[in-house]
Amino acid sequence: MNEPTPVTAAPSAPAREPITCHVLDLTTGRPASSVSVSLTLLRPLGPSAPLTAVTSSDGRINQWNGEAGSTLAEVFDNLAEHANGKMVWSLKFDTGSYFGEDQTFFPEVEVKFFVDAKSGHYHIPLLLGPWSYTTYRGS
Repeated sequence: MNEPTPVTAAPSAPAREPITCHVLDLTTGRPASSVSVSLTLLRPLGPSAPLTAVTSSDGRINQWNGEAGSTLAEVFDNLAEHANGKMVWSLKFDTGSYFGEDQTFFPEVEVKFFVDAKSGHYHIPLLLGPWSYTTYRGS
């Protein structure tokens, strides 16, 4: 009699960061890869040392790098107890390096936004051209 093969769980995906972003190049209609982005806590207790990342080939940042191995999830967990979990964050996109300094009006794009640590995930897409940009809260 054959013994049933035990079912093993698939490896779980890494937990999603509380804040992610996505950059789309409106001149090409494609994701903007290799854009340097920094994420800084402004309030409360800020400004913090920035977390940094570079957009992937699909224009996304799903993981932030912090000083001394600190993570965004740890910051959220610690701040959820302060100021009712209300925060202000800043995303800075290095658009001058992406387009080239003589090819864009904006050397960088900064987006400041409110966050409630208890309200889940925040996704901030940036639709980017050399002479304009727009952003919104994504899902």
